[in-house]
Amino acid sequence: MRMAGIVSRSIVAALLLCAGLLAPAHAEKRVALVIGNSAYQTVPKLPNPDNDAKLMSDTLLSLGFFVVGGGARLDLDKSGFDAALNEFSKQLVGADIALFYYAGHGVETHGLNYLVPVDADPRDEADVFEQMVSTSDILDRLEKSGTRINLVLLDACRDNPFGGHGVRSTTGGLAQMPAPIGTLISFATQPRSVSLDGDGGHSPYTSALVAAMQRPGSGLFKTFNEVGLAVEKATGGRQLPWVSSSPISGNFYFAGRPEPAAVTARPASDLPAAPTLGNPQAKQNLKGWSK
Repeated sequence: MRMAGIVSRSIVAALLLCAGLLAPAHAEKRVALVIGNSAYQTVPKLPNPDNDAKLMSDTLLSLGFFVVGGGARLDLDKSGFDAALNEFSKQLVGADIALFYYAGHGVETHGLNYLVPVDADPRDEADVFEQMVSTSDILDRLEKSGTRINLVLLDACRDNPFGGHGVRSTTGGLAQMPAPIGTLISFATQPRSVSLDGDGGHSPYTSALVAAMQRPGSGLFKTFNEVGLAVEKATGGRQLPWVSSSPISGNFYFAGRPEPAAVTARPASDLPAAPTLGNPQAKQNLKGWSK
């Protein structure tokens, strides 16, 4: 009986060891901040950013992300925007993946991009620096966080709503942004171009993005290439998403790694037939094998 117990414990220990070997070395800590600004106070409201942010937040939660605040942060004024970014920075301590998503108005001036809180009311370009949020500041926070991969998703490439307020922009949309090491920036459309807000409750960009993110086995660059193709098709070529990226170490899959290739069994018909002893030729073959 004692020997049987020892054997049983040995089997259990072996199984636990195998399970440990098969398990991933560590689970990725994924942290996201999702912001949607629709209810602007001094310029026309946007119909879809709140809906887009909710859809993105729900999708990220289903993919194992910790979303700051428990869900999408909606219609943030400048102080709320700053507070959300500060909380995001705190949550990034020890994280592997950082994701920042923003839907709403964005402004480019003098080649720099700014995201627009709902209470912004600039009267000149100096007000932009004080009342809006610099994308360079967001990239700097991510770079300093020590995360392995940083993703910045901007559904903010719309017309400058403050053109009549003394805020100049050479063209519509956002300016090109270089990506720091380990960072991928996804724009809803090409630099200096304007994206569509969408008329079905969600923007073409965010609709395509959440669909691509949920496909198992798609790496980062395949995911964003699929987004580009889907948006181009949905908008008849009027909108072409664009990516700025630096070298990124390792692989990342939103919805899990690709399934391992199945091992195909060799058909029985392809195997050599075993010799039959009743067959004279088989007997001769067996004599050959015995030599």
